Amino acid sequence: MSSERIRVQHGFPPVYDKDSRVLVLGSMPSPRSRELGFYYMHPQNRFWRMLSQTLGEPLPADIPGRREMCIRHGVALWDVLAECTISGASDSSISNPLPNELELIFRAADIRAVFTTGKKAYALYEKFFKDCMPAVCLPSTSPANRTISEAAMLEEYRKIADFLD
Repeated sequence: MSSERIRVQHGFPPVYDKDSRVLVLGSMPSPRSRELGFYYMHPQNRFWRMLSQTLGEPLPADIPGRREMCIRHGVALWDVLAECTISGASDSSISNPLPNELELIFRAADIRAVFTTGKKAYALYEKFFKDCMPAVCLPSTSPANRTISEAAMLEEYRKIADFLD
């Protein structure tokens, strides 16, 4: 994997509709996610396993199925950043960040809770959106995060369900 720092733009739209109740935010899509045009697409990322188990559904096999599962359950997905300089998928290398316009989702839907997928997303949310709704920091599902078991991670992700109809 290259350690070259490059300027990247997010590149694909958020997932939400008027019935979204929970907003889940990452920091910036990984190179694999940017390549495929959807969230958490690195094959070892645990996000989709955690979310599907939280929602009580089988893991959708494709991007349309993942998008539909989120919409059906009132889960909005986006990232805190629209643009940044980054090395690979390393959140710790992020510099010169520009935020997304999260207000689009807050205006369109009755968001009851905001969750971030990791400490960097949480710190960026706090930096840019501290006057908005408070966020809950969930563990990162990145393959680089091996400090938490899948069972303990699932326990944390199940907090999402508390805010859904």
